Amino acid sequence: MEKKEAVANVVDDFVKENQQDGLRVFVAGGARSGHDKLYVEEAYRLGQQIATMDFKLDFGWSSAGIMGAVAKGVLDCWKQKNMQGNPIQGITTKEYYSLYETDDVLEQIKDVIVAQTLEERKQKLLDSDFIVFAPGGVGTLDELAYDCVAMQDGFLKIKPFILYNINGFFHHIVEYLKSISAEGFADPLSFIVVDNSDELAIVFRLLKRRYKRGNTTQEVYAATRQLIYELPYFVKNTNKETSVEDICDRITNNSYHGTSEERQELANDIERAYLEKEIERMYDRLAKTGRDTAIVSDKLSVLKKRKQENYNFCPL
Repeated sequence: MEKKEAVANVVDDFVKENQQDGLRVFVAGGARSGHDKLYVEEAYRLGQQIATMDFKLDFGWSSAGIMGAVAKGVLDCWKQKNMQGNPIQGITTKEYYSLYETDDVLEQIKDVIVAQTLEERKQKLLDSDFIVFAPGGVGTLDELAYDCVAMQDGFLKIKPFILYNINGFFHHIVEYLKSISAEGFADPLSFIVVDNSDELAIVFRLLKRRYKRGNTTQEVYAATRQLIYELPYFVKNTNKETSVEDICDRITNNSYHGTSEERQELANDIERAYLEKEIERMYDRLAKTGRDTAIVSDKLSVLKKRKQENYNFCPL
């Protein structure tokens, strides 16, 4: 069997597998909405993207905030497509289950697993194929830290992690994770950072095309890093006329049938798109750092003023 035919067979088997079972997406996000309405709007679009791709949602049982918006997006899109079955699996504990009153959203979720402990709930949520972290509070931060530890210590196979970076929400966390890795306190983890629902849709299509269950930790890590590297090229070139799948076919065809010049030209284009995106992110980080510096400066001025007032009115 030729190499090209073998690759085609693997892709065909993978497509059939996904059509039968559907990839499962665990979304961790806040039970609150945040102050900016964009958070809820983008969370709703996240749910729509999950259903559009025929993925299934695993989530921790809440109809409020970011998580409620994701669930509504899945359910609404699922209805519009006239799909059968249950698109959402709720995984919770008895305490969390009783915390929320049944409403229109939760009544539509028929597949619910009630874990005995919070630890068991987390482990069941991590049975998903990949994970999306949306904006949230300390619960979301706890989930992120737990999953990182589980992967680093070998209790969980490395799988694609997506940070849904609405409004640059995860900027500081990404910088912190990079710093602890650079200082030698943790292994590097490959986070796929997406800034909006358009980029998220492209990542979902790439994962559906390329992700395969059962890969080794090393293979998943390498594949995720490659996806991160190539993502800006896909974002730049995906449009109404050219789909993610078209670009994937173009890259595959180039690797097997392209001339050395054509392969080098494609490699240069991918590198250029990656560098352009990284430069854009660096400028964005500089802007955020500038705002952080301004906040610290304002707080420093307030503290100095309070100190001076306290000194001036200190009794003799």
